[in-house]
Amino acid sequence: MNSPDDLSRKRAKLERCPPGHNGRAVALTSLAKALYDRFRREAAVADLEEAITLERVTLELRPSGHPGRGDSLNNLACGLLGRFHIYATMSDLEEAIELFREALLLRPPGHPDRPSSLCNLASCLSTRYDNRRVVTDLEESVMLGQVMLKLRPPGHPDRGMSLNSLACSLMKRFQKHAVIRDLEEAIKLHREALGLHPSGHPNRSTSLHNLALCLSNRYDHQGTVADLEEAAELGRAALQLRPPGHPDRGISLRHLACDLRRGFRKHAEMRDLDEAIELHRATLELHPSGHPDRSSSLHNLSICLLDRYDNQRVVADLEEAVTFGCAALALCPPNHPDHEANLGLVERTVKEVIHSVILTTLTAMPTRLLHTHSGILCDRDAQVSYFTRSQQYSQLLSSCTTCNPDQRMELIHTHVLKYFQYAMFSHRWGEGEPLLYDIDGQSIYDLSTKGGFGKLQAFCCTAYERDYLWAWSDTCCIDKDSSAEFQEAIGSMFVWYRQSALTIAYLSDISGTGSLGNSEWFSRGWTLQELLAPPIVLFYTENWSPYKNLTSSNHKTDVTVLEELERATGIDPQFLTNFSPGLENARSRLQWASLRRTTLPEDMAYSLFGIFNLYLPVLYGEYADGALGRLLAEIITRSRDISVLDWVGEASSFNSCFPAHVASYQSLPLPPPQLNAEELTSKINQQPVPSSTALQTLYRSLAELPLPRFLSRRIVLPCIAHRVTAIQLKTTDTDASSYSYEMQASGLKPLEITLPSELENATISRGILQLVRPWNSQLLGPPTKPYATAEEQLLSKLGKSFNALLLIELPSNQYKRIASSTLIAAHPVDSASVLQSEVKVLEIV
Repeated sequence: MNSPDDLSRKRAKLERCPPGHNGRAVALTSLAKALYDRFRREAAVADLEEAITLERVTLELRPSGHPGRGDSLNNLACGLLGRFHIYATMSDLEEAIELFREALLLRPPGHPDRPSSLCNLASCLSTRYDNRRVVTDLEESVMLGQVMLKLRPPGHPDRGMSLNSLACSLMKRFQKHAVIRDLEEAIKLHREALGLHPSGHPNRSTSLHNLALCLSNRYDHQGTVADLEEAAELGRAALQLRPPGHPDRGISLRHLACDLRRGFRKHAEMRDLDEAIELHRATLELHPSGHPDRSSSLHNLSICLLDRYDNQRVVADLEEAVTFGCAALALCPPNHPDHEANLGLVERTVKEVIHSVILTTLTAMPTRLLHTHSGILCDRDAQVSYFTRSQQYSQLLSSCTTCNPDQRMELIHTHVLKYFQYAMFSHRWGEGEPLLYDIDGQSIYDLSTKGGFGKLQAFCCTAYERDYLWAWSDTCCIDKDSSAEFQEAIGSMFVWYRQSALTIAYLSDISGTGSLGNSEWFSRGWTLQELLAPPIVLFYTENWSPYKNLTSSNHKTDVTVLEELERATGIDPQFLTNFSPGLENARSRLQWASLRRTTLPEDMAYSLFGIFNLYLPVLYGEYADGALGRLLAEIITRSRDISVLDWVGEASSFNSCFPAHVASYQSLPLPPPQLNAEELTSKINQQPVPSSTALQTLYRSLAELPLPRFLSRRIVLPCIAHRVTAIQLKTTDTDASSYSYEMQASGLKPLEITLPSELENATISRGILQLVRPWNSQLLGPPTKPYATAEEQLLSKLGKSFNALLLIELPSNQYKRIASSTLIAAHPVDSASVLQSEVKVLEIV
């Protein structure tokens, strides 16, 4: 090691040897060598530049024939080669080669320095081949390396270096000409070099890495798995010898990652691919912006992420693959040798992203759609095909390769959603409706215009005129012979209408001057969801003109039409314009459907599944009350809403607490008495102060009740029970099947009820009837003004009229509801009777 004092002494010595002095050349060389050594330790380029300058002067002092000229040629060439490795200036490399050639001529066979000259020249020629791809350089490098190796037989201290140099040149020649014997010889030489570089040797990591690289190449050409496994093992060993901070760590990370990816593609072991991705990420961190290998690191990481997406379909991997691929492409302009590879990768990844977004989009859409321009019925593959052949797709691909990465996904979603916007058809079925097999494989525009065919054609034309490329009709876009597809369609139809860009409602029975509310469309069961679900609806009359020739883009938001819709349906405008499917206001939703009907009785319940956001099996052939019973049971199970028990009419065979028909919900439930704040306060003040203990006991009893639930066609119903103590037949109307009774029950004022059938005398005499108030502990809540406590608020609530259920006790300790012809309005006697309420949990069949 040359200390600063040593350099100072050498400079001083040079000063003592002015030009013309016999020792000047030696002093120049000595100082140049010291500067070059310090450059190799500290990488100070100024030292290298000064060393080169000094060696040039030295070379001038040692003309041809001078005994030291060979050393000067070699020293100057080494300095120029070092500078080439910094700046990649080809003139430095060219000059170094010429100097090494001249030095070799001065070191004929037998000269002790001939092997080093051979080695230096071979190395420079190999490097020039890497930059210029002139095959003669590579061939000469191999030839020189073979000569050099013969001069360094086994046991020679530099044999390992010569083995490595020749093996690397042979490897390059193999990559050029794919002559397998070059690769086999390179592997043999690297194995020998590795044997000369045991653990602890400074060149061991290089030997491990080079041998692994050759084995990987042989695997690529011969497919021998043992080569790949050994390459990965050697790569791991090399990486361990190149810890963070080592100048060659990035190379080891990259090659090991590539071998692991090869292993994944062979064995499909995800752990190999996961590790490769992590190694490529680590490599990328070592190649920051401006690094010459950054683009290849981005490219490799993108490929691995795309592989993982292909196997696991994690969209985040795909999005990352696109981002890294585009970043790599940005670093490789059109004239860059890697431009085409990166462009191909970006196009592939962008296509995958677009395809992923398309599939996600289509999954929420009808399986089959009519292409309104061609009139062809298309499945999802055909829909994708139309898009990938469209001008919109080409424009999207081009935009995605150049746009801001943060905007790419939004751009793709926007284009895909816009292209696949679809219109839904809502209409009253008529004679001769086209089914799937009637139109499959042919354009609807080439078919007859009779019956429903003309209506379908007019619908598609209308959708196309409004710039919608896709359309759906329930007549022909479902394979009704496939029970699975039909089940899916019934369960998905509400969502399809909700996600449509437009729903066209055709009122075939309304003329240009007719009133919308007179259409039979408003009396059909399925059209309720077709009105509520879509955000945009346009009504068309019998001649396919917009209703009242209105020009508004959405009739549901047109004030005139909205008023007519409210009158025709009895639905509040807020639900017409902004409906959310779910279990809220369950009884109101049932009431909206109570005046509607369907051709198949069970369809009445099925048409409500989407409105309640429920997905239940569609079982055609079951009784209508069974379908409705399953729906009501699910509502109670999920929401605990007991308001669905407020109905009049015929009881269901599914459960006596349920009606047989949705029509039973036409009657409005008993509204609570409305008092203003002053009247309410006055009423509270007039009530006698109840026993605090009794009220708290009642509150706890009601709070501790389980929630209502439905289990095995039985309702487990928490309630407040009032045993019937007296009952007497008042009037009879046999023609109308109406029987009126006067009734008394514990804690209630006398009341009158009307039943569709006469009670048996035994039922009356045995005292097995009860009037019950269904209860849900969720009805309890914090007090609101003017109540001081939650208990007082409860007492007030229980003191009001309520809709009671009439139950009969069965021998099995179960109960059955007796259906009534009108709602049973029950009135508690007073606060004292409320406090004596009997809290029960009854099982009703």
